[in-house]
Amino acid sequence: MPLRAPEPAITAEDEVVGLCRDLLRIDSSNFGDGSGPGERAAAEYVMASLTEVGLDPEYYESAPGRANVVVRLPGEDPTLGALVLHGHLDVVPAQASDWQVDPFGGEERDGLLWGRGAVDMKDMDAMILAVVRQMARDGRRPARDVVVAMFADEEAGGAFGARWSVDHRPDLFEGATEAISEVGGFSVEIDGKRAYLLQTAEKGLAWLRLIADGRAGHGSQVNPDNAVTHLAAAVARIGLHDWPLTLTPTVRRLLTGVADLTGTRFDEDDPAGIDRLVAALGPAARFVGATIRTTAAPTQLAAGYKANVIPGRAEATIDVRYPPGHGDETFATLAELAGEHVRFERVHQDIALEVPFEGDLVDAMVAALRAEDPGVAVLPYTLSAGTDNKSLSRLGITGYGFVPLLLPADLDFPGMFHGVDERVPTDSLKFGVRVLDRLLGTC
Repeated sequence: MPLRAPEPAITAEDEVVGLCRDLLRIDSSNFGDGSGPGERAAAEYVMASLTEVGLDPEYYESAPGRANVVVRLPGEDPTLGALVLHGHLDVVPAQASDWQVDPFGGEERDGLLWGRGAVDMKDMDAMILAVVRQMARDGRRPARDVVVAMFADEEAGGAFGARWSVDHRPDLFEGATEAISEVGGFSVEIDGKRAYLLQTAEKGLAWLRLIADGRAGHGSQVNPDNAVTHLAAAVARIGLHDWPLTLTPTVRRLLTGVADLTGTRFDEDDPAGIDRLVAALGPAARFVGATIRTTAAPTQLAAGYKANVIPGRAEATIDVRYPPGHGDETFATLAELAGEHVRFERVHQDIALEVPFEGDLVDAMVAALRAEDPGVAVLPYTLSAGTDNKSLSRLGITGYGFVPLLLPADLDFPGMFHGVDERVPTDSLKFGVRVLDRLLGTC
C-alpha cells in the first residue's frame, strides 16, 4: 500500500482570512448605551481559537456580556519587558441599508473581505490570532513575553474593556513596558512612493455637554433670556472657530518626511505649504489633516418639549480633540467661546499621548516592514482619534499603532473607519501576518 503524503503544515497566512471572516460574521456592535449584543460571542470565538492550539487564555466579563480575553506567551528572554499585543472585539453599529453587502456577512469580493470591523479592527484581531496560533503549533516562543489582549468596549471609551482591565486586573499586564495596537502601520502613496505610517501619538479627547439655562415661558412672549438662543449662539461660535495650527514634534517629523519624499520644503510658518504636504498623503490626509490643530465638532442638540413653550434649559454635545500638550488652552478657549450663559459638563475625557519614534521596538517594527517591502519609508504620525493605548498608559506602558497592511494606492482605507462598505484586501492580511510574525520573533 503506498504511503500517503504528509499533510502540509497550516500557516498563519493560510488561516488569517478565515479567522477574519468568522469574526466579521459575529455582530459585536457597541451602541455605547449597553443595548448592543456585547462582545461575548466574539470573545468565546477567540477563546476557542487559542485553546485549540494548547494555550490557556483567561476570559472575564466586566459586566454581563462585556467580555475580555487575555493570554500571556512566555518569551525567550524573561528579563525583557513584556509586549502587550492588543485588539478590541467591539465594532461601531452599521446601517445595513447603506451597505452594498450584509455588514455582518463576511463576504469576499474581488480579493477584498467586506464587513463591519474589517478595518476597525477585526483585521488585526485575526492577524494576531493567526500568528499566535502558528507560533503555538510550531512550539516557538516570542523574543520576550507577549500579553495578547482582546478587549471589550473600545468604541465607547473602554469603560468595560481596557480601562476596566487596568483598574481591576493590572496583574495581567505585570512587567509590560510597551504595547502595539491600532491605528498605524498601513501603507500610503506619496508622490508615487510607498510609505508606511507608524502611529506614535494620539490626540486628547473630551466629550462635553454644553448646558444653557434661561427663563421658561410662553413662545409668544419676548424673552431675552432664551436658553435655546444662548445655546445656539455658543454652538455656532464653537463650531465655526478657526483653531490655530498646532504642530507637535510628531507632526513636524511626519511633514518633514513627506517634504523629503515630494522634493519640497517644510516650513511651519507657511500654512498653505503645510496644507499641500498634508494633501500629498492622499486618503490618509483625513487622519493627518485633523491632527495639525484642535477640533471641536458639535454632534448633538436637545431642547424643549412643545412648539409654543420656551424651555428653561437647552443642551448640546461637543466632540473635542486636542493635540498632546494643549488640553488646558483648549478648554480655556472653549469656555470663552461658550460665553457667560453656557456651562460645561465633561461626559467623557481621556488623555493625549505622544511617544518616541525611536528605540528597539520602533527599530524592529521598521525592520519587519522593510523585510517584506524593501526600501520603503516609515514615518511617525498622530492619530486624530484614540485607542486603548490611552488606558494602558496608566500602567506606564508605551503604546504604538501598528497594524501592518500593504494596501492598494487607490483604496481609501482611512475613510472606511466607521464608514460604510468597510473592507480589507485579503493579500494585505497575509502581508500583515508575515510582518507580525517577524516582529514577535525579533523585538
